[in-house]
Amino acid sequence: MNGDNSSSSPLIRVEGLRKSFGDHVVLRDIDFEVRPGEVVTIIGASGSGKSTLLRCINLLETPDAGHVWFHGDDLAAEHVDVNRLREKIGMVFQGFNLFNNMNVLDNCTLAPVTLRKMSKAEAEKVALEHLDSVGLSGFVRADVNTLSGGQKQRVAIARALCMQPDLMLFDEPTSALDPEIVGEVLEVMRALAAKGMTMVVVTHEMSFARNVSDEVVFMDQGVIAEKGAPEKMFTNPEMPRTREFLARYLA
Repeated sequence: MNGDNSSSSPLIRVEGLRKSFGDHVVLRDIDFEVRPGEVVTIIGASGSGKSTLLRCINLLETPDAGHVWFHGDDLAAEHVDVNRLREKIGMVFQGFNLFNNMNVLDNCTLAPVTLRKMSKAEAEKVALEHLDSVGLSGFVRADVNTLSGGQKQRVAIARALCMQPDLMLFDEPTSALDPEIVGEVLEVMRALAAKGMTMVVVTHEMSFARNVSDEVVFMDQGVIAEKGAPEKMFTNPEMPRTREFLARYLA
């Protein structure tokens, strides 16, 4: 937690969120909040609406109804500068989304220079610090096409951090990785959590959800079926669907 006021006002508050694609209702009446310094993990079967919820939080998808409040501002309100607010929300995707025609450093400095009007020198200084923190200081000038999946994802995390976000969203950041390199990305995320970064993480990595989260949210068919502290969710979930989903991890 990042101070006394963190317990009072949420950084993100989602209220009555609904989203459909055509006739298919993906999210219905979603309510949840994330306080500064918290790590909230979202778990559930494929197709339960987890990634869509994450994409609605920073308006990569436009909700059909409901509200997303960030720092007390309703992102759906007419007067709100969504792009300016979105600069404070870092996003790490399943598929890295790096610019393949740029080296590692340029990937990390592009947004701070163009969006935040940071000088190139200042942006590079910030980028070098973050690349060092994810263990990639030796790859600063590397062509991203030569990197392993785990290295690419760590570049993606460093790139998001270069915008100095207040919130980090992770959309299944390890699901495209070979099993033996999943750990190196989770380690970076654990270190971020330990430093107090506010994070919302969609993941299938149950040990991460259990050991790093402040709250676990279980989604089932477009609704939040159950949420609670990891200890309760992993040892004594209330809903049959949650128990069923977690059965193999609880064994």
